[in-house]
Amino acid sequence: MTAGDPRRFLYREGMLDPDEARSHAARHLSGCDDGELYLQYSASEAFGFDDGRLKTADYHTSSGFGLRGVAGETTAFAHANEISSAAIERAAATMRLLDPASAASAPPPRRTNQSMYGPDDPLSAIPFAQKVALCQQIDAAARARDPRVAQVSVSIAGSWSVIEIVRADGFVASDVRPMVRLNVQIVAQDGARRETGYHGLGGRYLYGALFDPAQWNRVIDIALAQALVNLESVAAPAGEMPVVLGSGWAGVLLHEAIGHGLEGDFNRKGTSAFSGRIGQRVAAPGVTVIDEGSIPDRRGSLTIDDEGTPTGRTVLIEDGILKGYLQDRLNARLMGMEPTGNGRRESFAHAPMPRMTNTFMLGGSDDPAELIERVPNGIYAKSFGGGQVDITNGKFVFSCTEAYKIENGRIGAPIKGATLIGDGPTVLTRVKGVGSDFALDEGVGICGKGGQTVPAGVGQPTLLIDGLTVGGTAA
Repeated sequence: MTAGDPRRFLYREGMLDPDEARSHAARHLSGCDDGELYLQYSASEAFGFDDGRLKTADYHTSSGFGLRGVAGETTAFAHANEISSAAIERAAATMRLLDPASAASAPPPRRTNQSMYGPDDPLSAIPFAQKVALCQQIDAAARARDPRVAQVSVSIAGSWSVIEIVRADGFVASDVRPMVRLNVQIVAQDGARRETGYHGLGGRYLYGALFDPAQWNRVIDIALAQALVNLESVAAPAGEMPVVLGSGWAGVLLHEAIGHGLEGDFNRKGTSAFSGRIGQRVAAPGVTVIDEGSIPDRRGSLTIDDEGTPTGRTVLIEDGILKGYLQDRLNARLMGMEPTGNGRRESFAHAPMPRMTNTFMLGGSDDPAELIERVPNGIYAKSFGGGQVDITNGKFVFSCTEAYKIENGRIGAPIKGATLIGDGPTVLTRVKGVGSDFALDEGVGICGKGGQTVPAGVGQPTLLIDGLTVGGTAA
C-alpha cells in the first residue's frame, strides 16, 4: 500500500490487509449463492451561506464495511464502522443464519477498464477560505442583480469515497468516487409578495467548474429569473388538459413515475405496473427510455456499481416497447436475466438493491416551439419540486416550481400552485410529441428508495402529453 494509494484508508496496519480481506470473504461467503465484503471510506463537507454570512461549515469522515451473503431469495447482512479482522469475524456470525447455497455460486462480475471520473479528492484541492469566499462572492453578486432580491442562500458541498468489493471467488474491484454540488436559492420580494427561485449544478468532478465565474453567474441568473417569474404568477387552472413538459430537469417526473416501476425487485415480486410486460407496448411510438450509468462526470454515473458490475447503457423502453428492467445481481439471477450494473447502496451500512443511475427519454424530431403551438389551452411545466409516487400502479402527484399557461398555442402568464396528477403507464401512452431538444439535468438529483438515498441523473426532451390532471387553485 503506497502513501498515495486511496486504498490506504481501507487497509490499516494491525487492522486489516488485502490478503486478510480476501481470506475473510472466501471463508465466510463460500457457502453462499452470492455476496461480498464491501469496504468504504468517505469524506464529505458542506458550506451554507445565508443572510449574508456563513451559517454552517461541516466536515465529516466515515469508514466501515458491509458483509453480505445471499442464499436463494434470502440475504444476510451485517455491518460495522470499524474496518478490522476482528469486526469482520463478529459480523460473519450473521452468515450462519443462511441455508446452504441452493446452486453453484453466481459467477463474478465482468472486468472493465472504463473510468467515468477521475480519482482526485475535491475536498483537499481548494483551501477552506476559498470555498467560503466563493459563497460570499455569489451572495454579493446575486443581491446586486435586482433590487427585489430579498434573500440569498448559497451552498456548496463535496464528497470523496473509496470503495473496495471483495468476493469469495477472489474477485476484487475498487473505485474512487468524487462529487461536488453548488446550490443557489433566491427570494424576491415585491411589496408584500415573496417568491422563490432555485438552481443548482454538480457532478463527479472537482470544484474547478463551480469556481468558474461563467458557471456560477449562470446559476444566479436562472435562480433569479425563476423567482422574478413567480412574482408575476397567477393562480393555476385546474382540470384535465394538455401539458407540455420542459426538457432536462423535468425528467424527474419520468424518473419517479416510470423509472422506479422498471427496477428489477418490483418486477420480480409482481408489484410493478410493468411486471410481466416485456415485449409489450407500454408507451406511444417514439418513446425510448434509457438508463445509462456510464456517462463521464455525471452525478448518477458509476464506473462500477456497488456489487462490482460495470455500468452501461440499458434500453428499458424502445419506440414504445418494453425491453427490460434495471437489475442488481440478486434479482437478475432469480429472474434468469443479466445484471445491468444497477446494484446500488447508500453506504457500507446498507445492502444493495436495484436503483437508477442516469435515466432519460431520448429526443425525437418535433420542434419544441411547435409542440406548444399545438396546444389551444393547457400548461407548460418547466421545472418541478417534490412529488409522490405509488410503485404498484405508477400514480404520482408532482408540484411545479415554474410553470405557465398555454393560451392559443402561446406561452401565457406564469402560474403558481400547479400540481400534475396521473399515473406513469398512462402518461407514456399519451405522449403526442417528442421534441428534438434532449437535455440532461445539471447534476442535483437525489433518489430515495427503501430508506436509502443515492445521487441520480434525469433528462428528457420537451414532451407534449395529451391529457394530464392539473391540480390548481383557480376557480
